[in-house]
Amino acid sequence: MNATPTPPHPSHPAHLPEGVEDMPQATRLDDVRIRQVCPLISPALLQYDLPADDAVQDFVERSRRSVAAIVHGADPRLLAVVGPCSIHDADQALEYAGKLRALSLELEKQLFVVMRVYFEKPRTTVGWKGFINDPHLDGSFRINEGLRRARQLLLDVAHMGLPAGTEFLDLLSPQYVSDLVSWGAIGARTTESPSHRQLASGLSCPIGFKNGTDGGVQMAADALVACRAQHAFMGMTKMGQVAVFETAGNDDCHIILRGGSRGPNYSKPDVDSACAILRKAGVGERVMVDCSHANSQKQYERQIEVAEDVAKQIEGGCRRILGVMVESHLLPGRQDLSPGVPLAHGVSITDGCIGWEQTESVLRRLAQAVSARRQGEVVV
Repeated sequence: MNATPTPPHPSHPAHLPEGVEDMPQATRLDDVRIRQVCPLISPALLQYDLPADDAVQDFVERSRRSVAAIVHGADPRLLAVVGPCSIHDADQALEYAGKLRALSLELEKQLFVVMRVYFEKPRTTVGWKGFINDPHLDGSFRINEGLRRARQLLLDVAHMGLPAGTEFLDLLSPQYVSDLVSWGAIGARTTESPSHRQLASGLSCPIGFKNGTDGGVQMAADALVACRAQHAFMGMTKMGQVAVFETAGNDDCHIILRGGSRGPNYSKPDVDSACAILRKAGVGERVMVDCSHANSQKQYERQIEVAEDVAKQIEGGCRRILGVMVESHLLPGRQDLSPGVPLAHGVSITDGCIGWEQTESVLRRLAQAVSARRQGEVVV
């Protein structure tokens, strides 16, 4: 009678010859809370499918040079980063871009206009995470489609002749879209993050760091020092491979005053205080003012008041304010994203925005202030 064969030991699978040790099994220890892993398109393949032609590359390069010149004070224009809090509909974004492009041409001697094309939405708790993460707005998380649609929108905006700005939130997504971005931001929740400072040190466009959520400027000043330095960190190449990146440092960076839990910080004393911190840190004493968020006390219409205060500072000769940010859409306000409820056209689904008519008035007022400053008023 043949003896019953001894079953292989769990740690020694049958497909391996006797005496050959298998890699330690860690299935009970690794990924215990991962529900699913899905394939992700590589940045190289997406860029191959949706390439930036020579005209787009030339345009983005020129736009970046213009932004950098404003950051360093070599260009007297005001940088105006204007657009929806977040993109949720590409067609509406292009409709908005058409209006903004026409106005930017009219005001180009006073303002350099960059459209907010924000695809990622940071969340304090939970909620819709943005166009890349959830392009169908339904929790289906079609990220491959979101990346493709985001890149196509950036190409369309560039072909219109309008520079694009975005917030860099995820550490991998820049590989898919950053070649089309003329100006970028690091948000208040990530300005203190070493990983985002390292990322900024290697990005090809100028970067603005927001002050912290408490309104403190020191961490943003520290971020400017850090992003100017060289760094080495792990990341993903265009081909989708893990690699070590060594950066040269990014000198074209600035801070963004967005207010905080301590209150707004856009007034002249606030600007002076921020510049004193920047001077002590040994970096450029120039700031951008975010008219929204805590500076508007989360009341979107108060952005107009903030912009007016900034305009008066500029008219008075202030050159420390290099730019403004304004959250704006086709129509004013915001709306909730609710299952089964149709969305109104041209209204934000995240933070409240001023409408186009208000936006036009704000930009014209800021352009008027720049013109007044040029007419020889005292420089502060």
